[in-house]
Amino acid sequence: MRLLHIDAFTSRPFSGNPAVVALLDGEAPVDWMQAVAAEMNVSETAFVWREFQDLRLRWFTPRTEVALCGHGTLAAAHAVREENWLRGPGSVRFQTASGVLGAEFEAGGIRLEFPLVPVTPTQVPNGLAEALRTDVGEVWRGGEDLLVPLPDRERVEACRPDFERLAAIPARGVVVTARGHGMIDFVSRFFAPRIGVPEDPVTGSTHCALAAYWSPRLKQRDLLGWQASARGGQVRVRLRADKVHLIGTAVTVATGTLVAAPELPPAPFDPAHRREVSGTPAHVRTRRPRLLPRQPPTP
Repeated sequence: MRLLHIDAFTSRPFSGNPAVVALLDGEAPVDWMQAVAAEMNVSETAFVWREFQDLRLRWFTPRTEVALCGHGTLAAAHAVREENWLRGPGSVRFQTASGVLGAEFEAGGIRLEFPLVPVTPTQVPNGLAEALRTDVGEVWRGGEDLLVPLPDRERVEACRPDFERLAAIPARGVVVTARGHGMIDFVSRFFAPRIGVPEDPVTGSTHCALAAYWSPRLKQRDLLGWQASARGGQVRVRLRADKVHLIGTAVTVATGTLVAAPELPPAPFDPAHRREVSGTPAHVRTRRPRLLPRQPPTP
């Protein structure tokens, strides 16, 4: 099984968000995929396999499976093109837990089509300000995550959360965000210690909610976001009706082979498919032995 270590949402190795993509011969047990993800120990491991005419895709953090992952999808699209898994030159479609996700290969990068994630105001959870170690004025919920607007970019970059406290907040993760400067429309960071990712370097899926938050405030439908983690990464966002287009690039850092194959359960026993012993008809092999009455001993 082929493994590719890919940096997503970047054109330079050792930046952006690392992901491992495993190209499988077929569907594998969930506990095996989770064990592989824990062994790879990157923020996301993506598993891809062919199923009839489709490509199936699932994503795992070192701790759990997730329903949607932007950089894992970008890495998977990059991997299937690099490994010649494409049926056509211009696009690929993945069957996922979040529905069908498309990826188009453009001159400027790979364009992903994700569902828009609406954001709604919500109450500030108890302990959130203490966990983020910053003042929290308002909180919005977008899907499984909380979105916390901060006054400026400097506050976003200076945020140093208490990850133990943040893991107790009832959400998949917490996004902090602010307006950007110059060509950057907004900046963000994403913390998800609850699912084993203290800080994600670049998170495509959160930009589906960030687009919904920032588009009406900036009165733009095409936005450029910068995720201000230590590795950093750029995500171009386009709103199209109820969809979000995420455009980014990726680079392969390493490749290899996964030799620890999954242990598949044994096939159930079916008497109709017994292996025949050469030269012995089945009706002879399956005939019960004839039991003779016990004879009295000879005097």
